[in-house]
Amino acid sequence: MSSILFLQSVVGLIVVLYPANGNSAVAESGKAALAKSKNQSSLKKDGPPVTSEVTIDKKSGNRPPEKERKKDAPPQRMQFDDQNRVGKAKRRALVNQTEAKNRVELFRHLPQYDHGSQLPNLESKLFQLDSVHPAVFKVGLRYMAGDISGVNARCTEMLRALQEAIIDYSTPPEKVLIRELTAKISSYISFINECRPLSISMGNAIRFVKRRIAKLPLSHTDVEAKTALCSDIDRFINEKIIIADKVIVGHASTKVRDGDVLLTYGLSCVVEMILLSAHDVGKKFRVVVVDSRPKLESQALLNRLIAKGLSCTYTHINAVSYIMHEVTKVFLGASAVLSNGTVLSRVGTACIAMVAHAFSVPVLICCEAFKFHERVLLDSICCNEIGDPGALATVPGRMDINYLENWTNEENLQLLNLMYDVTPSDYVSVIVTDHGMVS
Repeated sequence: MSSILFLQSVVGLIVVLYPANGNSAVAESGKAALAKSKNQSSLKKDGPPVTSEVTIDKKSGNRPPEKERKKDAPPQRMQFDDQNRVGKAKRRALVNQTEAKNRVELFRHLPQYDHGSQLPNLESKLFQLDSVHPAVFKVGLRYMAGDISGVNARCTEMLRALQEAIIDYSTPPEKVLIRELTAKISSYISFINECRPLSISMGNAIRFVKRRIAKLPLSHTDVEAKTALCSDIDRFINEKIIIADKVIVGHASTKVRDGDVLLTYGLSCVVEMILLSAHDVGKKFRVVVVDSRPKLESQALLNRLIAKGLSCTYTHINAVSYIMHEVTKVFLGASAVLSNGTVLSRVGTACIAMVAHAFSVPVLICCEAFKFHERVLLDSICCNEIGDPGALATVPGRMDINYLENWTNEENLQLLNLMYDVTPSDYVSVIVTDHGMVS
């Protein structure tokens, strides 16, 4: 007959089964642990009450640092496969979203909407949404139309719109500016997020603005408070984006040597500044510009580099393994760098970095410090943004390629257009920031 030992742990009830034959030392130790726990419980009943460390901390008023950090931790993103929360969000939403017909099951937790009906519906409400400031409304429209792309550009335009909204804001009678303005800013951010999901760096900028509002002295008048807030926003844009990019260019330009073949992917403003700066000081090198459908962002970068006189080679991402043997360094931009070292960037970046790693080519990620975040990502499934799937069904300039023209009518066909991917830290050689280089 076997002896059964029950052990209670934090993850549940664990049942350990030991054979009757053979005196197992583990079984004896388990029984001894049970006897010890019984003795402790009897002592608790007979002796004085035991005060835990957490109780002492609460009584003394010293809160653990974990609870302090929770104040600045970002809220959990809404899972769009939770019907109750999605229903409540739709009732509060200012932008009427139409769910896509052929949704991808694996990504049901992310918003999947029909991109064709969003913009006309929002434009028709231009003079009806009194709760949204015109500057914020304009930025939301441009986000939805795709006129503003790139993390730095999106963050800068959002902060400029919030500046205008703060200047025009008037505190209701018998109300406090700090509380009322924070609530108003939150409503503006909700509208912007409905137009297009916020990036991680935009969330960092929003938390900066809200912290500055919370730290405003109560003795300030509304005019003084608005002036101070607008000055703080200008300082954030200048120090965290403009000057930060110049510092990154100074660091990364030292890594460019004569005769180098530099590969870049996508459209990163700071990478473009690095290439132009190295060319201006007289360094001789060649640039390989890699692009991918459906956005084909690198074409704009290619045109600007050629206009400045740089020698360039243009290729698509499916041919990157054929040209990587010529490359000496890879320069890439980033949307965010997370606490576990992973890099969140335009979809396809991870592919470039892994191929470069296979060819022993160093990969340099250029990223401003305000894009760093404490969140941890292990894959690009849990947290991502889904673009217009219809963009995959058409090829610009090739009207004869129309095989997927009516793909929405096919019930068993789903198209997935992810916007970002995650690059593990193993495939990154150096992260160039405005505070220095991290390897």
